[in-house]
Amino acid sequence: MPRYTYGGQALIEGVLMRGRDAIAVALRHPDGRIVWATERLDSGFHGTRWSKMPLLRGLVVLYETLIVGTRWLVRSASLQAADEGVELGKGSIALMLTLTLVAGIGVFFLLPLFIASVTTQNVQNGFVQHLVEGLIRVGIFIVYLLAISMLPDLKRVFQYHAAEHKAINAFEAGEELVPERVQKFSLLHVRCGTAFLLYVMVIAIFVFAFFGRPDWYWLIASRILALPLIAGLAYEVIRFAGKHADHKVLRAVLAPGLWLQRLTTREPSLDQVEVSIRALQEVLRIEGRLSPEERKVEVMA
Repeated sequence: MPRYTYGGQALIEGVLMRGRDAIAVALRHPDGRIVWATERLDSGFHGTRWSKMPLLRGLVVLYETLIVGTRWLVRSASLQAADEGVELGKGSIALMLTLTLVAGIGVFFLLPLFIASVTTQNVQNGFVQHLVEGLIRVGIFIVYLLAISMLPDLKRVFQYHAAEHKAINAFEAGEELVPERVQKFSLLHVRCGTAFLLYVMVIAIFVFAFFGRPDWYWLIASRILALPLIAGLAYEVIRFAGKHADHKVLRAVLAPGLWLQRLTTREPSLDQVEVSIRALQEVLRIEGRLSPEERKVEVMA
């Protein structure tokens, strides 16, 4: 397996791949050709000693993923709409992410807290409330995934999601990055964002248990203030899982995260796999991680 783990995300008719210090994006243009771009990661936190510390490094990755990923998601959508001049400023992206986070916290954290508080108010054991709250949170998350998995407009996004997984699986296995060979690999991956969100939901049960059952305003505050810690812990779990993906016991524990990916992935076509390969090759190129032989093949392609 490569010494550095790569990741990515699906876009509209494309894939974003993240490397150690850069990202690369490959998109299928409406005229059929593949277009791509690369950029260095320069969030201000990137490359600092804080970005390498356990717990904090996960927050840096999450921050960069949200900012860069949202920007390229909008760009990819505008490309398919034949409006390549559309570009959101930093303020618009910040507002979009803020509204999304507020809605997410409300639905997945505050709503389960309210339901659990009402249904367990006569239960003396405080952990029961946190357990019920966690089960409700996971249930809402699964229902949400089931709902979006049925949307026909998202089918191609889910195919690109799987294509991204296949390319990374092939790369980590040392396979040659050609569509026919990459296509044979699994469309699931232990470091998937879907699995990460599930681990956030589960870890939250134990973190929130430390707060006990204080007054309602402290309960609400704890659900918001503890999120960075929970996200940092979930990142460490998924990072550890990626490095020990072949461990049978660990894989069994993390199996639910893999099962959920069935809802957010669909078998991609070779054309879609080709796009994901291009994104991975470009991020490897900009970081100087392609061998001389691979560079020659790429120039000839």
